[in-house]
Amino acid sequence: MTATEIRKAFLDFFTSKGHLVVPSAPIVVKNDPTLMFTNAGMNQFKDIFLGEAAPKSSRVTDTQRCLRVSGKHNDLEEVGIDTYHHTMFEMLGNWSFGDYFKKEAITWSWELLTEVYKLPKDRLYVTYFEGDTKEGLETDTETYELWKQYVDEAHILPGNKKDNFWEMGETGPCGPCSEIHYDGRPDNERAQVNGATLVNADHDQVIEIWNNVFMQFNRLKDSSLQPLPNKHVDTGMGFERLVRVMQGKTSNYDTDVFQPMIQFIAAKSGKSYNSVAKPGDTDWNDAVAMRVLSDHIRAISFAIADGQLPASNKAGYVIRRILRRAVRYSYQTLGFKEPFFNQLVPLLAEQFKGVFDELYAQKDFVQKVILEEEVAFLRTLSKGIEIFNNITAIYNGGTTILDGGNFVNHEAGKNVIKGKDAFELSDTYGFPIDLTELMAREKGWSVDIDGFNAALQEQKTRSRAATAIDTGDWIMIKDEDEAVEFTGYDETETIAHIIKYRKVSAKGKEQYQIVLDKTPFYAESGGQVGDKGELIFPNGDIIYVTDTKKENGLIVHFTDKLPSTPEDALTAIVDPQKRNSTEGNHTATHLLHAAMKQVLGSHVNQKGSLVNSDYLRFDFSHFAKVTDEELAQIETIVNQKVRENIPLKEERMVAYQEAITSGVTALFGEKYGEYVRVITFDDNFSKELCGGTHVKATGQIGYFKIVAESAVAAGVRRIEAITGVAAENYINEQTKLVQGVKELLKNPKDINKSIEALLEENNRLKKEIEKAVLEKSSGLKDELAKKATEINGVNFIAERVELPNADAVKNVSYQLKDIVPNLFLVLATENDGKPGLTVMIAENLVKEKGLNAGTIVRELAKEIQGGGGGQPFYATAGGKDATGLERALEKAKSFLS
Repeated sequence: MTATEIRKAFLDFFTSKGHLVVPSAPIVVKNDPTLMFTNAGMNQFKDIFLGEAAPKSSRVTDTQRCLRVSGKHNDLEEVGIDTYHHTMFEMLGNWSFGDYFKKEAITWSWELLTEVYKLPKDRLYVTYFEGDTKEGLETDTETYELWKQYVDEAHILPGNKKDNFWEMGETGPCGPCSEIHYDGRPDNERAQVNGATLVNADHDQVIEIWNNVFMQFNRLKDSSLQPLPNKHVDTGMGFERLVRVMQGKTSNYDTDVFQPMIQFIAAKSGKSYNSVAKPGDTDWNDAVAMRVLSDHIRAISFAIADGQLPASNKAGYVIRRILRRAVRYSYQTLGFKEPFFNQLVPLLAEQFKGVFDELYAQKDFVQKVILEEEVAFLRTLSKGIEIFNNITAIYNGGTTILDGGNFVNHEAGKNVIKGKDAFELSDTYGFPIDLTELMAREKGWSVDIDGFNAALQEQKTRSRAATAIDTGDWIMIKDEDEAVEFTGYDETETIAHIIKYRKVSAKGKEQYQIVLDKTPFYAESGGQVGDKGELIFPNGDIIYVTDTKKENGLIVHFTDKLPSTPEDALTAIVDPQKRNSTEGNHTATHLLHAAMKQVLGSHVNQKGSLVNSDYLRFDFSHFAKVTDEELAQIETIVNQKVRENIPLKEERMVAYQEAITSGVTALFGEKYGEYVRVITFDDNFSKELCGGTHVKATGQIGYFKIVAESAVAAGVRRIEAITGVAAENYINEQTKLVQGVKELLKNPKDINKSIEALLEENNRLKKEIEKAVLEKSSGLKDELAKKATEINGVNFIAERVELPNADAVKNVSYQLKDIVPNLFLVLATENDGKPGLTVMIAENLVKEKGLNAGTIVRELAKEIQGGGGGQPFYATAGGKDATGLERALEKAKSFLS
């Protein structure tokens, strides 16, 4: 069976068992502060397990794209080295939400594997939870007895809490699980070593392929376990591992999931792929590199397609790190000195066409983003190699600072790159530690890896401390089974009750999170910020809502305190002014998106947005700067639609496929349910899927004004704009500014001509000043040359001079260097009360006497309470204390003694 047939057989099987096939959620997680990426098939159903949402069906199945490169589940360093770990992988799964439980899950998993896929029964091993006395958890004998109906008892193995008790996190739903392992070793090896001894022992041919999790507990903050009101089944089967088993391979990378890309890489690199290469073999590194590239392109491409661009922090940093790991392998091992990695995108997009069409629809955009990242990182590698070579030179020469970095002295003769320097190369300059190690080995040096790891751990500890959040358990006030109703589309004031609340501590501040049974407060989502407002209680308590966010589908209100009577009914009131301004900006974003498609082309797609009461920010896919003419055209179209006062057409609970067929604009990377909300402002202009709040008619926007256009990332631009009162104030300020300029120019008839004349006069006067300064500098040069004093074969000049700017000082210094041999020059200046020092040293003195202008100027700058640097022959410094200039000039002579 091909990979495509294997995937289809899984979904067809569970469809025949009454399961609803649901689409994969985006790989990038939104509205869950505990996760950056989807790392398991159950993530998109987390709110159901938590009892915070109702399932579409009590039985569902899907294939979910997952990413495991951060946090608890991090497989990144194993990828490419072994045969079965991946960054992105597909998780085939079937779920029961309070429907069937252990019996059906076990029966169907055995039926699928042995009757549909026809895997040999004697190669399969199953596990069950052996219990845990510390937790007071009994042995899962029910699972054991169920498996005995199908499996030889010698192939039914007990498992400990680490392997056979699954938990979502430190708190939340959890329960015992039953794994299914496959022994793929040759028969002669199986005869020698019992496969049961290799289960969960990290053997590369005895691997877990499926896990059945039986959710029956909720882990509380105090670590106690509370039985769930409903029992659920959560299963996950690694698609890539299943394909490997089905196709009789010893490595996931030898299947048709990866081989097309690996063979493409091999052909382009001129190297062959040896799937059985072992560490130490001549082609081992090549094989690892090809596996890394074929794996990493999947994670990066789907993350970008789902809306996460490479960046310097959070989820974007993780994607950039994976991308750079791949580029390093292509550069360092496979010999690609020009961008190559991006060329895998079209191949990958074609492979997943019909499975995950998000990538195919955006393949050009994704490839462009990766290309730009490659180009940037190849520059980084080149710069890093230069810095590495400078570090080793610094170690040998004893200089303490390089280009403003913090590289330290090396102890002579030890040939070891200090850990803190290796860490700075990695952390500040983006240069990978393993490349530092390789280059050190080539020089006969080594790297202090313990020191590097210590510096890395210090940074992680600081980062964790800065972001640590202590979240308490929910305290129930009202029956949680009642549905939470959002009323904010129709009103901004609602009578409600508190369902539950909890305390949250972060960065030394305590807050509370409150959930209401009904609320008009919009929770931050889709770029629109959360509402603020008040909760008013009958006893006079007023609780201010500082923010509203979504967590796993739950609307959470943030407050700084709790009411004295939380069980009482309350009035929830949204701040109307902020809501109205936010709605104007949100609707303007829809109009802007439609206008840009008209002016720039249909390729324009939203890549991010921020909508608050002050302004709107819209990120979009486009590969060139938007010209002033195009911006003016876009602005004109939007304001035309504002003046037309187009009424809002809102359709709720529209079937997703029906909405898509009607031509609605949907955003890549958003998770849409079976039913969606359609927002339309003119059927022929703007029609989008959207969960946010909007004005009732476009005329309420008032006026739309673009205030900025800029680049965000490769292939992504940003427009910032304002509406309503903010736009009016902006125009008034600009009008006032122009009027002020006119008054300064004595109210000319043509303001442009007056400004042009003023600029021409300014340029003429600047040239005259420059000429005068040049003449003065030339005369000063001769005066200073006469003051040269010979000390130990060096012509020493240290003088205070009056020159108008740094360029004039530099000009004099270079002129002196040309006419005074063996020059050691120190000039002191003071402009507008700010002292400055300049050091110029002849190149032959730098080489022969080891003088370094950068080192000297930093030492002299201490006298003026400043600092500076530069090249060995020319350096400058600035400071705060001009009274120290004379001391600095006197001190300069000490460097020649």
